[in-house]
Amino acid sequence: MSSAWLLPEHVADVLPAQARHLEDLRRRLLEVAAGYGFELVMPPLLEHLESLLSGTGRELDLKTFKLVDQLSGRTLGVRADTTPQVARIDAHLLNRAGVTRLCYCGPVLHARPSGMQATREPLQFGCETYGHAGLEADLEIQDLALDCLLRAGLVGATLDLGDARMVRALVGGRVGGATLDALHAALASKDATALAHAAAALPERQRRALHDLLALYGGAEVIDEARHLLPGEPMIVAALDDLERLASHARAAHPGVAVGFDLADVGAYAYYTGARFAVYAEGSSDAIARGGRYDEVGAIFGRNRPAVGFSLDLKDLGELLPQAPRRPAIRAPWSEDPALRVAIRRLREQGEAVVCMLPGHEHEGEEFACDRKLVAERGAWTVRPL
Repeated sequence: MSSAWLLPEHVADVLPAQARHLEDLRRRLLEVAAGYGFELVMPPLLEHLESLLSGTGRELDLKTFKLVDQLSGRTLGVRADTTPQVARIDAHLLNRAGVTRLCYCGPVLHARPSGMQATREPLQFGCETYGHAGLEADLEIQDLALDCLLRAGLVGATLDLGDARMVRALVGGRVGGATLDALHAALASKDATALAHAAAALPERQRRALHDLLALYGGAEVIDEARHLLPGEPMIVAALDDLERLASHARAAHPGVAVGFDLADVGAYAYYTGARFAVYAEGSSDAIARGGRYDEVGAIFGRNRPAVGFSLDLKDLGELLPQAPRRPAIRAPWSEDPALRVAIRRLREQGEAVVCMLPGHEHEGEEFACDRKLVAERGAWTVRPL
């Protein structure tokens, strides 16, 4: 018989050391975002299902927990991704005419884990820009994502670039629904057999070009190969031009980051409409951050504004980084002595952590990062090294 205290599969408590680590990361990343001019928003954890899933595709639908609202009888969803909510905030609550830069950090919930070891409760951090259609917004978001990871302490990052317009130009609306999902999945997994099956209804020229996409991954040579192999349609040419500029900018701004391409990868969600990127790190088999352009995400809310952004899971990022040492603290005895209480209060007002040893627990002081102690000397309380 299972214990009533066991948590659901792929859900875990965050204990003190990890919680301190994640909070430190959260503050660092929000500080970087604020330095770029991004404003913090806090969307609700759940809302009406149609709002959460607007334009996001089947993959996010399968990840979303659904429940019935006892007040209205309507179906609600627990967010599995924050981007649709931020698009709603931009469209209806802020309703600004110009550029809007928003950031967020909070839990999301997945009905299905993305992998054997994956959590179903990621702590999602993200930044999104609305209102600018030019590549300048893509360049800024790419810079911000890399700066956030570098500020967190990540080294050995690889930036992987692609563009959703490749597949859109080749498919041209000829397939949709489950067939389009299967086509995207085959491209992402580099499965030529599955791709041939999913693309069977397309003209031979498009089928051949989609097959060529499977091999178009690697370094700077990929762009030249793509210009040679793929049809010279305006959407494809524009995508390749943008990718070349994004890569050049990344190499100049972040010389320590490796840059590559994967033209078959259209991103994790169906809402991407243009250039997209993924950042990989040593020690992680999946992308640590993903982002790109998704101009149609706000259409269902009545404002089809240009949009670009990125997100990452702080828990995944935290697993790749060493935890910072515990904060130094001062150990103090427990006493109602007015002079001691005043000394403790003043130290805390100065930003010091003071841990009082409760009666009967004086021996537990070594569990804290106490490197000093408060002692009574000549009628005054003084801080001394431990």
